[in-house]
Amino acid sequence: MLRTLLLGCCLFISLSCHAGQTVVLIHGYLEDGSEWFKSGVVPILNRAGFNYLGHLAPQGFYPAHQTVNANPRYVYTLTLPSEAPILVQAQWLARYMQALQTRHPQNELILVGHSAGGVVARFSMVQMGLSANTLITIASPHLGTDKAEWGLMLGDSPFGFFAPFFGMDTINRSQALYYDLVREAPDTLLFWLNRHPHPPARYISIVRADNPQGITDTVVPAYSQDLNNVVSLQGQATTLQSVGTHALQPSDGLMLVAILFNLPMPNANPAR
Repeated sequence: MLRTLLLGCCLFISLSCHAGQTVVLIHGYLEDGSEWFKSGVVPILNRAGFNYLGHLAPQGFYPAHQTVNANPRYVYTLTLPSEAPILVQAQWLARYMQALQTRHPQNELILVGHSAGGVVARFSMVQMGLSANTLITIASPHLGTDKAEWGLMLGDSPFGFFAPFFGMDTINRSQALYYDLVREAPDTLLFWLNRHPHPPARYISIVRADNPQGITDTVVPAYSQDLNNVVSLQGQATTLQSVGTHALQPSDGLMLVAILFNLPMPNANPAR
């Protein structure tokens, strides 16, 4: 099915001849690509001059019906199996990216991951050789979260048996993902990932910082969201603070616009 998806995407899209930015928005747990619209992030990017070109899904590529302008700054959303383990989601992401890199071979690839999507993107770069120029994560559990441990406990309790009767079978389906996202310790996926060499790239983390108003992220603690706390990236990442809960919000779109416009654009005709 993944091979069919890749071939389908290539049939839907044609090669681009301009160098610019290909921005891929990667959703988190129990989300899909629509979260980037409902939160206002994609509309904000559109108003700033970024062209939303479409959505990548297991069924194929769904192109957008119009573009904002001729600037070679492109935005895509996608759908991942968000209850699946990190490895499975990373395999889907890598194959989606093969299609986009075929379409925009001269563009810089910029991955933007919210929550678990940021871990999926980083795992794809480290373990699967996904070649991205920039990784931007938003409220991602790079050092894990105790909420994943709660999910494991619920699944291993009598509640896990009764959960399907209350429409909460996601707890059972997500057990392998919860295991991947527990707080890092020896023999966990995050312990290995955080100590494995990372490829050269720009690493930027948007962190939900504690604030006097009491608005905070109750899902992932701030220290876990900071890429500079990843052993292999200490001193190499840029950390930006934001105020908010765990969910995506319009201010994330504004921060992305500022970040993306400050990244250097590639040469229009690079040597190949």
